[in-house]
Amino acid sequence: MDILRQKRDVSQSGFLDDQFLIAMPGMQDENFARAVIYVCAHSEEGAMGIVINRVQPLRFPDLLVQLGVVDEKQAIRLPQPARDLLVRNGGPVDRSRGFVLHSDDFIVDSSLPVSEDICLTATIDILRAISKGNGPRHALMALGYAGWGAGQLEREIVDNGWLTCKASQEMLFDGDIDRKYERLLASLGIRMAHLSQSAGHA
Repeated sequence: MDILRQKRDVSQSGFLDDQFLIAMPGMQDENFARAVIYVCAHSEEGAMGIVINRVQPLRFPDLLVQLGVVDEKQAIRLPQPARDLLVRNGGPVDRSRGFVLHSDDFIVDSSLPVSEDICLTATIDILRAISKGNGPRHALMALGYAGWGAGQLEREIVDNGWLTCKASQEMLFDGDIDRKYERLLASLGIRMAHLSQSAGHA
């Protein structure tokens, strides 16, 4: 997580910041089979991202109760956006830790800029704001993250493990999670049958 702490402004963006990683069919790691990952930080020291197309069975209101943000009675009366917010499985690392990717209309001291209009906040302040209906216009909640050491992600891309493309807010935040992998490929004009021969950038 050091790579994330070092990122304090957008001017420090790395090569793959604000891009999607799309798992290739030959991905050997089951944690990332058919995964779409939003890259939050990337530098010579490594990379960090959030898997955006896998959902946890845990409901967001139940998570708020577990964390003591609201009690059970308050959980029933949450604003509709908070009740509908899904909790994603953000990756295999530190699965007890929560992260919120969100639009930049909500920022607290701990918010880190990922791009000009996307921020990442990993403190409870944003959960309180969402529970009160005062949170960001767009938000994605995840437990855990995906991390790579120095040079690891670059090697995986060279070895045909990932396809990369620029991220869009629409694809990042829309609720059609089950079809996100196929829809993202289709938006790039790529068919699954051709992926095994493809590598690198779309």
